[in-house]
Amino acid sequence: MSTTGTPALLTVTGPDRPGVTARVSAVLASHGADIVDVEQVVVNGHLSLGLMMKVGDNADAVAVVRELTEQVADLGMQLDVQFDDIAPPAPPSTHAVVVLGSPVTASAFSAVTGSLATIGANIDSIRGIADYPVTGLELLVSTAGRDAVDDSRLREILAPLSESHGVDISVDKAGIARRSKRLVVFDVDSTLVQGEVIEMLAAHAGKEEEVRAVTERAMRGELDFAQSLHERVATLAGLPESVLDEVASNIVLTPGARTTIRTLKRLGIRCGVVSGGFIQVISGLADELGLDFARANTLEIVDGKLTGRVIGDVVDREAKAAYLREFADELGISLSQTVAVGDGANDIDMLTTAGLGIAFCAKPALREVADASLSKPFLDTVLFILGITRDEIEAADSAAGTYRRVPLA
Repeated sequence: MSTTGTPALLTVTGPDRPGVTARVSAVLASHGADIVDVEQVVVNGHLSLGLMMKVGDNADAVAVVRELTEQVADLGMQLDVQFDDIAPPAPPSTHAVVVLGSPVTASAFSAVTGSLATIGANIDSIRGIADYPVTGLELLVSTAGRDAVDDSRLREILAPLSESHGVDISVDKAGIARRSKRLVVFDVDSTLVQGEVIEMLAAHAGKEEEVRAVTERAMRGELDFAQSLHERVATLAGLPESVLDEVASNIVLTPGARTTIRTLKRLGIRCGVVSGGFIQVISGLADELGLDFARANTLEIVDGKLTGRVIGDVVDREAKAAYLREFADELGISLSQTVAVGDGANDIDMLTTAGLGIAFCAKPALREVADASLSKPFLDTVLFILGITRDEIEAADSAAGTYRRVPLA
């Protein structure tokens, strides 16, 4: 790029239509201008095109502005011109902040942007990433110090806003690391599927309430998981093996689960489940969804009946993290390239081991340690945290003939 010439920042605004950028660039080309920087955005059908150019001398710059003014006026648009020095390139953003809500109110957005300002963080860009099943906004941000201290401060100032303003806020490192995720591992009960499988089994034994109470204590971290599992499984003794198939056929996926798995697989991201539930119940679901990995407890069956015991080591919180590491090793990827999604205390180790830990409609113990926390019961909101937009999801679904929007209750 030439170091001489007259620099100018041109801003074209008005109703969007095909050919606007082509017409502007044709004028610049006819005057031999150099393009230094350009950015274009369309909001609700309104175009804003910002273009930093450099042209031979002041006379050339005046001629460019005169001709551009005529062209954009013909298009029913406006042109703003600022003659200014060319600023040095800005360093890349340090973080991606995603705000999700139903809706995202101006009050919530003001709280987020105001909090960023208090620590000297600059908002480099903002874009809408979802309008269904929640509203999603993505802010690319640069912290002042660009260091670990700022990283911690950013999370600390934004975390309280989720509860006070009714929105979900996630913070992730920006740049290539965010786009390098290669494995997503889900918990099953109350995450990939609705409800708790063991409670469904217990209902057949008339022990549903008893088992639910133990489950709640375990998920809150008040009870050792292995102990609670043995206690709950003991209530299933004597049930016929056929109950497992019956329960498996009645499993209901969490809204957005199929969309989430389908989209991740399209991107070449491997998907798996690690569950404190039972492999005999979830194996069919794993096959149906095309999951790459599935690990869970194995119920002992003798003479066609459940014995009330499990076979082998219990899949507890330590085991869940170990399986995550095992999957990553098998794929030859680093843990920084992994994502874990869960809802209870049993998922703490898995989420803290993963490069990105996402608490989904989770208990307080898990929300406290997660990198991101989602409160809306739609699993596809996980995709927004990863920087995948609703438009991209639906464009892929439309091309595959699988597009649909289920009306929200």
